[in-house]
Amino acid sequence: MHPFCTLVLSFSLLAASPLASASVSSSFKGCSHFFYMQTPPAGMEGADLRRVCQKYSDKLRYATLYDGSRRLPLYSAYIFRKSDGKRTVDTPWMYEPQLVSDNEGGNMRALPLAEDTPPLIEHSQAVLEDYTDAVDYKRGPLNPDLHQSEPDDKSSTYTLTNVVPLITHFLDASWKPYLDTIRRRLNNFCHGKAFMVAGVTVPGGTLQRESRDRLAIPKHLWLAYCCPRFDRNSPHEVRFMFPGYAGYALNDHTDHGVAEVPLKTLESFLKSQSDADRDLAIFYKGCVSETTFRKKRDLTRGTKPTYCTNRAKSNKLQ
Repeated sequence: MHPFCTLVLSFSLLAASPLASASVSSSFKGCSHFFYMQTPPAGMEGADLRRVCQKYSDKLRYATLYDGSRRLPLYSAYIFRKSDGKRTVDTPWMYEPQLVSDNEGGNMRALPLAEDTPPLIEHSQAVLEDYTDAVDYKRGPLNPDLHQSEPDDKSSTYTLTNVVPLITHFLDASWKPYLDTIRRRLNNFCHGKAFMVAGVTVPGGTLQRESRDRLAIPKHLWLAYCCPRFDRNSPHEVRFMFPGYAGYALNDHTDHGVAEVPLKTLESFLKSQSDADRDLAIFYKGCVSETTFRKKRDLTRGTKPTYCTNRAKSNKLQ
């Protein structure tokens, strides 16, 4: 087998292997396989950032950069595989125990009843009561269940550490249809898996409860995908959207659609926001197609381009 093919196989096995535990730390070392080339986005800033490896039913599901001071996820990173777009209706809302205490770990847990909610949970993250009187807002997931293919992966999206307050009309009329458009596009033209990052810009206001500031309201919502293996014979109207593309929109009462843009355009937009620095990058090297990556490696080694095809079998069949 060609050395590059061996490297790709080893990388795939590493990325697919389950990890023993989840953790909140200063890095995503425990769940870096949810990021393209195992490299988290760079340049995201905040006052109290916690890197959470989200775990449900004893398996890591996705990664979240959580701003504890605002009780708001700045982004969630997850893997997209072909999805039927169906939603989960019987999963209870959960919280992340790792944010309550550094000694906690393991699986996300169902939120207790309002009168039984411990103060430490309320202090560290959002709770359902924060949305009770927020009549103009809905809980909007960054990693949506309709982008997941397995039932447990869908259920794992129902944690408030994956949720931001979104204007109801914006969520239903603009963002949900956009998410379904991305789902169908990746289903049809992405081969294998796509690396997804969905995030927010702040500040856009604050949700209050009992005259206390509780949750930061995102000003914008954005999403970016990187699909290294894609259909190079896709229709012209979507071909330029691979290997990576993005979209963003204003979280507002007015009827704002989602602007679909190249990755660099989204990065430039995020750099103009107060919580992003000049070194911001969503994907390593801007998301490179698998073919381009192989060619660059072969040129570096001074060899002819080699592709990971089972030539031995092909020759026998001829």
